Amino acid sequence: MPTFVDQTKIEVQAGKGGDGMVAFRHEKYVPNGGPAGGDGGRGGSIIFVADGGLRTLMDFRYRRKFKAENGENGRIKSQYGRAAKDLYLKVPVGTTVYDFNTNELIGDLVKSGQELVVAHGGRGGRGNIHFANSVNTAPEIAENGEPGEDRVLRLELKLLADVGLVGFPSVGKSTLLSVVTKAKPKIAAYSFTTLTPNLGMVILPDGRDFSMADLPGLIEGASQGVGLGIQFLRHIERTKVILHLVSMDPDNGREAIDDYHTIKHELASYTTDLSGKREIIIATQMDIPGAEDKLAEFKEELAKQNIDLPIFAISSITHKGVDDLMQATASLLEEVEAEQPEVVATEAVKEYRFNQNEKASDFTVEQIGEHEFEIHGEALERLVQRINLDHQDGVMLLARKLKNLGVDEALRANGAEDGDDVYIGDFTFEFVQ
Repeated sequence: MPTFVDQTKIEVQAGKGGDGMVAFRHEKYVPNGGPAGGDGGRGGSIIFVADGGLRTLMDFRYRRKFKAENGENGRIKSQYGRAAKDLYLKVPVGTTVYDFNTNELIGDLVKSGQELVVAHGGRGGRGNIHFANSVNTAPEIAENGEPGEDRVLRLELKLLADVGLVGFPSVGKSTLLSVVTKAKPKIAAYSFTTLTPNLGMVILPDGRDFSMADLPGLIEGASQGVGLGIQFLRHIERTKVILHLVSMDPDNGREAIDDYHTIKHELASYTTDLSGKREIIIATQMDIPGAEDKLAEFKEELAKQNIDLPIFAISSITHKGVDDLMQATASLLEEVEAEQPEVVATEAVKEYRFNQNEKASDFTVEQIGEHEFEIHGEALERLVQRINLDHQDGVMLLARKLKNLGVDEALRANGAEDGDDVYIGDFTFEFVQ
């Protein structure tokens, strides 16, 4: 069985927009042909698509960086550059996407086919056809394409099983799953046998079906991260019904009622209280001699504590009671689904773009050397990136914009003198009073 990967970190980089073109018409019968530089194409975005056929995030284990294509540069004769194709990445249904650096939730893919844009491609730069006016009829001005978003993401997978099996290690969860579904979990008599969640489909003779997950065994302290606890609890968040397995093996050295309350306490202590989910108690390993007596004591303790839940006694070895349990589980699941509102798949929690609230006039000046200054400001840096400085008109345009934004004044106020070097991102210029 492949290793289950339920949390991973990746980097996604959307494509840069194509650069706008500086070009002019040179046609035989058009003596005063004007500007004819086309716009650059949009860069490719990176989009996650929920795929019901995937069960793990294994595809992201060995490849951690994904880059979309850049848009095509603008062309002569006013021709626009081609937009780049978006890059679609398949993820399992149940994948939650967070910004790795801010821990902000970007989106939750809960439905097969749902799409989520995680990095937007940059806009294409405008060609010089946009900059002609009555004063400058032949402008040598064009914009560079906007860079695509570059983000580090944390992907977290929470299984979307209808029914989750909970209980101490080695109470029979893996065995029950293998009996009622075609799943083939690895089974052995150790604590924490199941290191990864296993998922299978239960199909009943009456046509009803549901998915069932056998999740890693819990121990006391799981909600604080002891053992496999946090990984386990993450996956049970979305199950609709819990089958709580309690071992009736008289020789396991534990009291059944204590086992039951330990698991309930861990479910209640998780960041999202899971103890309120609909539940069926399953007394397992009933084929072991002495199990009936232990079950009777367990039922007495439950009655004393006014815990009134359905209890099914089963043996996964002899299959005793398993069919009745599956029918009852399907019926309870129908009740829960009838009570729950339908999940509406949304493309994204927010529209994630570059900081739209920041203006080019929002910047700071820092002196980094005796005659060196650095200007910081995301919007201002993007403005500089977008102006094509290969032509004198572009250089003059930038100079005017920087002056109008107050950059010159701010540099003087910070002690800049003629000849000092000024850095804005990757762009360097010499300060002149």
